Amino acid sequence: MTAQTNNQNNTSSKDQQKPARKRITRKGFSKLLRIFRFILPYKYTYLIGLLFLAGSTGTALLTPLLIGKFLDVSKGKTNEIFSSIDTVAIIFAIVLVLQAIFSFFRVFLFVRVSENAMRDVRIAAYSKIISLSVTFFEKKRVGELTSRLTSDVTQLQEVMSFTIAEFLRQIGTLIVGVGFLFYSSTQLALLMILTFPILVFAAIFFGRFIRKLSKKAQDELATANTVVEETFQSIRAVKAFTNELFEVKRYNQALDNVVKNALKAGTYRAAFNAFVILALFGGIILVVWYGAHLVKQDIMTAGELTSFSIYTVFIGSALGGLSNLYGQIQKAVGSSERILEILAEDTEIDLEQTNTKDIQIKGDVEYSNVNFSYPTREDVQVLNDINFKVKAGQKVALVGYSGGGKSTIVQLLFRYYDVNQGSVAIDGKKIESYNISALRNHIGIVPQEVILFGGTIKENILYGRPNATDEEVRKAAEQANAWSFIEGFPDKLDTIVGERGVKLSGGQRQRIAIARAILKNPEILILDEATSSLDADSEKLVQEALNELMRDRTTIIIAHRLSTIRSVDTIYVLSEGRIVESGSHEELVTHEEGVYNNLVKLQFEASNSL
Repeated sequence: MTAQTNNQNNTSSKDQQKPARKRITRKGFSKLLRIFRFILPYKYTYLIGLLFLAGSTGTALLTPLLIGKFLDVSKGKTNEIFSSIDTVAIIFAIVLVLQAIFSFFRVFLFVRVSENAMRDVRIAAYSKIISLSVTFFEKKRVGELTSRLTSDVTQLQEVMSFTIAEFLRQIGTLIVGVGFLFYSSTQLALLMILTFPILVFAAIFFGRFIRKLSKKAQDELATANTVVEETFQSIRAVKAFTNELFEVKRYNQALDNVVKNALKAGTYRAAFNAFVILALFGGIILVVWYGAHLVKQDIMTAGELTSFSIYTVFIGSALGGLSNLYGQIQKAVGSSERILEILAEDTEIDLEQTNTKDIQIKGDVEYSNVNFSYPTREDVQVLNDINFKVKAGQKVALVGYSGGGKSTIVQLLFRYYDVNQGSVAIDGKKIESYNISALRNHIGIVPQEVILFGGTIKENILYGRPNATDEEVRKAAEQANAWSFIEGFPDKLDTIVGERGVKLSGGQRQRIAIARAILKNPEILILDEATSSLDADSEKLVQEALNELMRDRTTIIIAHRLSTIRSVDTIYVLSEGRIVESGSHEELVTHEEGVYNNLVKLQFEASNSL
């Protein structure tokens, strides 16, 4: 397991070091557009939103013109439309009302589209992830996958609801604004445009450093988040070793690195903003200075100069906004690529076809010449030439030292992995020939470490068969010896078990798991050291429930306490991935130098030493 864990950690580290922003290339932009297919169901709403966007942009661009008209009309320069100051004010008021209406519906419609589209993206990504193989989950951290459904989708949501609309608005502002500048005064327009290359050069120069430092700060933040994730997941170990202060210091050091890089990036960003302000307003002052001379020479009016100056501010703001929007689009390209990577993964099941016609299984199980290595550590042979049969209704046990391959044999039966060589068959048919969901419907498991969901006892039992009735749930609880403690709770079956079942004892969690398996009513049952971590009283109750559960079922028991498997039909002893002994308890204990006999002696000595 150590090699596998290291492999996972290394993979995770590489994933966390992926840049938060991607340089926008044709390929990257095309991937971003592919995400926009989720907008297609809402395309008409989006198009109407674009119309309101055009309306809000157009009315906003009338503001500088109307302000200039105020000045011109006040000096007696009127026409048929702008005949008086009051007329200009009325027109201005109408424009403002229209702008407010257009802006409201623009935001409302784009948010409506983005919320629905991002819900669809999340559902698609979650559905894809949950239908992927166990191998995929071994290569990814839970935090990383959660990030895909949260931060990456949120980034896309911001782009769809705000960034794209704002980008189009700023482009419209630039085009219309520059057109007005040239219409008003070609001389002033050319003078103003001369400042643009300076701003573009500054954006390129500072942007390179800002992106690099921002990426580094985000990598450091990912490292800090990993500290939190690991600490919370291993909180019992932290408490047991009284390492709370150590973890706080570790997190503090990680955050110091975040702050250090963020402050450096902030310094460059502040310098860039200062430079933009200097260049932009310096250009405006230069335009106003030159324009004032033109007004003095009666080449243009004071109102036209005022409108020109305000349009210049609009254009400068649009230019500054475009650089920020470009950064947002860069992030969105990276987010879209990561989501599309998940959506492109090959699933092990098709969620749309999981309700296929059920299969009939008796429960004969056969392993023939099975060899296996985990995909994440192919150089380590876990199983070597495994051969055994279990007839329907029989009970067999797999025993041996830790790491011998017992759990791996069971995982192959569930088809969490496919064998490298040989075959696993049920009722004489290779398990690859069965629909994987239909196959798993006929296999139940009671694991050593029971994982309960954070809902009620009833919900956890129903996980075995969600369409079961309340009476069937109660009957399963009674057969699992769980009803005796369930009815003692004030809320009975509606009692909240807490995250991972922390509000229940180990024995109670085991009996809930057994009730879940009873409700599922599988033909093949797996007991993975189901009583190894229980006290004597709990073990007695759980063992009674297990005996009820095993009745008339094909049962494979991974055993730790050898006293619990004396009545099975056959015991298979594994050592270093091979079956080295097989037979009944009475037969195996007669082998003086056998592995099983040695295990019995070790357990007998351990129990006597207590």
